[in-house]
Amino acid sequence: MSEEPEVLFERRGAAGIVTLNRPKALNALTLGMVRAMHPQLKAWAADDAVKLVIVEGAGEKAFSAGGDIRALHDWGKAGDRNVIDFYREEYRLNAYIKAYPKPYVALMNGIDMGGGVGVSVNGSLRVATEKLTFAMPETGIGLFPDVGGTFFLPRCPGEIGMFLGLTGERLKAADAIHAGIADVYVPSAKLDALKARLAGGEAVEVAVKALAEDAGAPSLAEHRAEIDRHFSKGSVAEIVASLNADGGEWAQKVAATLAGKSPTSLLVTYRQIREGAKLSFAECMKLEFRLTNRFMRGHDFYEGVRAIIIDKDQAPKWRPASLGDVSAQDVDAYFASLGADELTFD
Repeated sequence: MSEEPEVLFERRGAAGIVTLNRPKALNALTLGMVRAMHPQLKAWAADDAVKLVIVEGAGEKAFSAGGDIRALHDWGKAGDRNVIDFYREEYRLNAYIKAYPKPYVALMNGIDMGGGVGVSVNGSLRVATEKLTFAMPETGIGLFPDVGGTFFLPRCPGEIGMFLGLTGERLKAADAIHAGIADVYVPSAKLDALKARLAGGEAVEVAVKALAEDAGAPSLAEHRAEIDRHFSKGSVAEIVASLNADGGEWAQKVAATLAGKSPTSLLVTYRQIREGAKLSFAECMKLEFRLTNRFMRGHDFYEGVRAIIIDKDQAPKWRPASLGDVSAQDVDAYFASLGADELTFD
């Protein structure tokens, strides 16, 4: 008996429907899924009968919990070129989705993190349900918030993007909408009705307006002044010092969260988000590819995956171990050109 494909494609009326189909693995993206999605999206873009694309995850738990981190860890450890090929092809797919010529409707139902964010948040309409848990948790595994995070995080209101990128804070629907990471709230019970309306040819705006509901009050708004005050500082060290000097319960909790992250990841992420504010989406993806190449040759990603995913001891030994031990030259090296190996697009 053959296994089901990792990603399913269906034509339903006016809609092309993509279903990420690894529910037992929380629909984590694989290289094979990326390689299947890109040409199918291109084919639908060229097909006049397809008016829009809908992307969803199989099962009830996740849209997509990220990239297949264990595979990337193992490839990187073995020096397998697949580790860089995955990121190159994933980032090209993200850029294609961002510029997609037809409505691209992502149904963000369940966990949506890491690589899943790349095939949802970069779409033209991001639908959040009550099951959404969004996060960019990469600094906790020795990476950085990629798949377009360089572009969308600095474009969140105020310093929310910096806060999310450094801490990996998890958001529900109301907060995701408040942050500009999702557009509209539709309860999961209404998703089938939404798909039916869209497949039937109803205009996206009309279908969504008919089914959208109020997501409620965002908790981020309660801490907006604190987020903006602390995370607008000129360096990670200044952010940490500001939080520690605050004395409040929320600030102390956030400071403790940052203390557990990779110092290298925090410093690179800070600069990435600040630089991304001035770059086009394509330029952001080129920058991310530079960073990925350097992280895959470093120490902290492999140590983070060991501690969080493999051994699950939750006690990564970062190298360097503190912010003060990471030099400006160390950070600069992550951002240097790859020369002939720079990311290019079709």
